[in-house]
Amino acid sequence: MLSNQINFGTGNPHPFFPAKSFIMVPKALMPLCFDLDGTLGFFGGGYVLLREALGEIWGEVPTPEELARCSGSTDWEIVSQLCAMRFHRDLGEAEYAAYDQACLARFTATFHPEGRLPTAFQGIIQGMARLVDAGHRVWLVSGNTPSVLAFKARALGVDPRIPRLGSEPHLDRVGLIRKALQGCAGPHLYVGDRPHDRLAAEAAGVPFLGVGELVPGPHPILDTSAEADHLLEAVAALIPPARPLE
Repeated sequence: MLSNQINFGTGNPHPFFPAKSFIMVPKALMPLCFDLDGTLGFFGGGYVLLREALGEIWGEVPTPEELARCSGSTDWEIVSQLCAMRFHRDLGEAEYAAYDQACLARFTATFHPEGRLPTAFQGIIQGMARLVDAGHRVWLVSGNTPSVLAFKARALGVDPRIPRLGSEPHLDRVGLIRKALQGCAGPHLYVGDRPHDRLAAEAAGVPFLGVGELVPGPHPILDTSAEADHLLEAVAALIPPARPLE
């Protein structure tokens, strides 16, 4: 059994796993949406690069205290809230596009083979590719700007068949999840590593699968060291498969 790598929010093995390992998943148009940062890996110091990018655009770097006052979980929300704090006005879409490119320039200059390297959760990333092979529609739905999300996905080695949906103007995380699911029959799933991911899944009306120790609650949780089979087991438990492997 592989399910000792999957917990039900309390450190105990997930109680829904039967004696057989459910690895086969149904070929169906049911989008499975994954967050990136903390879910597939991490890029240390990202908030510093965010502040530097805004300093280039606005002429002054936002303080850590200002950043801590922001309640959103996507770049559009965070930058919009900072703009309102500092300038008492709405963030413009062209301004956000400039921020997107300024962020991208800083990430590409920081994370490369001769510089810093991100940490990738290889088992989960490989499991996503296997879900695509099995016929699932898999999405990467993240609070990063679109260009930064594309860069991070390439740096982590995310399968290029998986579409990326980054933070778009006027959408919170719930809106992004709903956009990825639009027009597709369920069941669906959102995979994330933070309480705001779980809350967004609840608001969007989809099951949630946690990754790591920072998202407690009554839902399955994968360790960041989980292997690809562990991810497939967790998906099979939340979305019943066509048939079990003997």
